[in-house]
Amino acid sequence: MKYLRLWWTGALAGVVLMCASTAHAFEVIDDRGLSVVFSEPPQRIVSLLPSLTETVCELGQCARLVGVDRYSNFPESVTKLPQVGGGLDPNIEAIVALKPDVVLMATSSRVGDRLRSLGIKAVALEPKTHADVKRVLAKVGQVLGVEDASRVWRLIDAATQAAAQSLPARVAGTRVYFEVNPGPYGAGESSFIGETLTRLGVKNIVSADLNLGPFPRLNPEFIVRADPDVIMMGQRSVDSMGQRPGWNRMRAVREQQVCVFSARQSDVLVRPGPRMAEGARLMAQCLADKVRVAQ
Repeated sequence: MKYLRLWWTGALAGVVLMCASTAHAFEVIDDRGLSVVFSEPPQRIVSLLPSLTETVCELGQCARLVGVDRYSNFPESVTKLPQVGGGLDPNIEAIVALKPDVVLMATSSRVGDRLRSLGIKAVALEPKTHADVKRVLAKVGQVLGVEDASRVWRLIDAATQAAAQSLPARVAGTRVYFEVNPGPYGAGESSFIGETLTRLGVKNIVSADLNLGPFPRLNPEFIVRADPDVIMMGQRSVDSMGQRPGWNRMRAVREQQVCVFSARQSDVLVRPGPRMAEGARLMAQCLADKVRVAQ
């Protein structure tokens, strides 16, 4: 009987320890609908998407990053981390060598299955709209064990609204073309950039009615025919603009109502993440500067 009691006490202690070790386990469903189970919040993170890198840091967890993709360059501290290739062409060996607890990546990345086969947890998240940014902030917060990650979205939303309210009345209804990169690829009304433009009270020439998607490749003649009041683009697009037939006839070009963003500003504008409010302010400043009379 004495030995039975000792056995029972030991078995019960083992159950208690086992329960304690799994008490903090949690499940995350990523944007592919796949379940990823963590026994505890990951401490070693590799990010393969700049917006996800920025999200981790905005949540105060930059120190957990051990590797990033080649395009992650903000905040500056992440540029000192090992680079593991791009989101679409990551260096698997370099990722494995970093011994990550999780890899954060875009849904468009094809390496998730390969990583999982190597025993590395992978969470695919890809924000494309304002609602997505809000959701991804909460999801990354869940992965990291950060409480009230939604506070970051509330700050973004409030600052974006403030940018809209700062605009003079003459800006309302201005017809805008936003070029994401030479191609030309434009920001459609359904994209997060398009949603920001809508919140600023202007009209996107790449309207949702055209059913072209968030970032379609456009025929340059379409843009000429649309004849926008204001054009927003990066320096690379400006360098190729002179080669586009008919562009010098557009009102925005004739009247110098073209906003040219630096490489740093372009990074802010085209990444759906924590710096979206800064992007809204950049666009608002462009509109305030360029729209001189009521449209």
